[in-house]
Amino acid sequence: MELKMIEGKAFEMMKERFEDFSKRIKKLCGGEKEKANWLDNEDVCRLLGISKRTLQSYRDRGTLAFSQIGHKCYYRPEDIEKLLSTGTGKTNRK
Repeated sequence: MELKMIEGKAFEMMKERFEDFSKRIKKLCGGEKEKANWLDNEDVCRLLGISKRTLQSYRDRGTLAFSQIGHKCYYRPEDIEKLLSTGTGKTNRK
């Protein structure tokens, strides 16, 4: 392992820049509260009373907006409400 030495002042400056960068990333990505509002496939299927295949069709046709991270899809509650208000989404509510 190779060691590199830097001055304390340079280290402090790098540390401050990293902390600033970290704060900007957190601001761009939103806080934990915002992430907690996103729904996954199972949540949406349960809320709408639909199958996973129907949900896939909604995504394919652009009927329901979603975001994908890796192989997992997430949905905003307001997009689900919008779908319900258009009468497209089926629900199991009575």
